[in-house]
Amino acid sequence: MYARSTSFHGDPHRIDDAIHYVRDKAMPALMGMDGYVGVSMLADRGSGRCIITSSWDDVAALHRSATEMRGMRARAADILQSPPELHEWRIALLHRVQASPPGARTRVTWARSDPARLDRTLDAYAETVVPRLADLPGFCSVSVMTDVEQGRSATAVTYVDGATLDGATTHLAPLLEEFSRKLGSEVTDDAPFDLVLAHLRVPETV
Repeated sequence: MYARSTSFHGDPHRIDDAIHYVRDKAMPALMGMDGYVGVSMLADRGSGRCIITSSWDDVAALHRSATEMRGMRARAADILQSPPELHEWRIALLHRVQASPPGARTRVTWARSDPARLDRTLDAYAETVVPRLADLPGFCSVSVMTDVEQGRSATAVTYVDGATLDGATTHLAPLLEEFSRKLGSEVTDDAPFDLVLAHLRVPETV
């Protein structure tokens, strides 16, 4: 399964308008596209940063959607007053314990690894880190998206609210630092968001 993420660094005052557009206009249009699976949206109302991610059955469906989604992306960029930044991913891992409630918070961590070691890193993450994430109170889900050619990954961990997300982040920080050091993975960015739309609908892989 594959995904396309579109990131914006927009006007914080326009975030709610963008949420309404994605939920009421873009999502119904996406539902009519061949191979469409779901969509999610993360937002930081303080900075204006947000990420809209659509999921697709396969890479062919992902690519077929590109032309039709161009207009939606332009409209979102107009609302947010920000140019879009696109990236295509393979959805390599998803583990979900419960649906994300209103008020859920997600921390996204972007990392870069040796492309030849990316699969090994993912296997180690599934075996070592995912069980520890899921054991903590308030855990909802974790997903990992990868770009094998560039050795890039984006990991999204969701908890029921900001307090449980912050607690998990603090509790697991030493484990994650040791994990990155041993596997030679470099964190390139890390940020928390409100999970404002949770309709990605990707099936379990763990």
